[in-house]
Amino acid sequence: MQEIKVMLVEDHPDYAEVIAIALDKQSETRLISEYPTAERALRSIQNASKAERPDIILLDLNLPGMSGLESIPWFKDYSPDSQIIVLSQSDKESDVLDAIRLGAAGYLLKSSSVSKIKESIQNVAKGEATIDNKLAKFILNTVKSNVSSLELPKKLSERELEILKLLADGLLKKEIAAELGISLSTVVTHTNRIYAKLEVRNTPSAISKAYKTGIFTPGEDA
Repeated sequence: MQEIKVMLVEDHPDYAEVIAIALDKQSETRLISEYPTAERALRSIQNASKAERPDIILLDLNLPGMSGLESIPWFKDYSPDSQIIVLSQSDKESDVLDAIRLGAAGYLLKSSSVSKIKESIQNVAKGEATIDNKLAKFILNTVKSNVSSLELPKKLSERELEILKLLADGLLKKEIAAELGISLSTVVTHTNRIYAKLEVRNTPSAISKAYKTGIFTPGEDA
């Protein structure tokens, strides 16, 4: 696997050091830059060549100056190919949903284990989305509003609905393939169709919209 270039945007030096040490011990990843503010990180990306830009941006939300949420659209504009994983202490519903809506590919709490963070980096680099297990259940059970204002998506097939429920349970595509006895490529095809029908870009957004539009019902055991 090609080396994954990581940028860390974190103003707490002790926590930043823990992440930096963990990534240095991971042969598949390399911490290429570290910044305490979003403004400095954005200037760095803006002035970098495409080859010098990170594959993954680990982004804190509670930053001095521009907040992490405010910076997400700017990161996506300056470096569209860089994927953002929010790494925050905040478990507020609004922060989680706003980060996903703005284009984050993942949301982890800082209480996540180092191994979980490293695994999430690898998964997102491969095109997966990642979200803290606690937050996944939180989102699934609390996204109830604005149902009437949303246009209902195209109807999902039974297989697509089955796969979406397994994604909501936190399974990776390869695990779903094993669970259902189908090929990984078939799961990828179904997942892409789900995203297209729901008009979303990643798994957390698909799950959120499934609840908002009534495909899943609040409290349903997906």
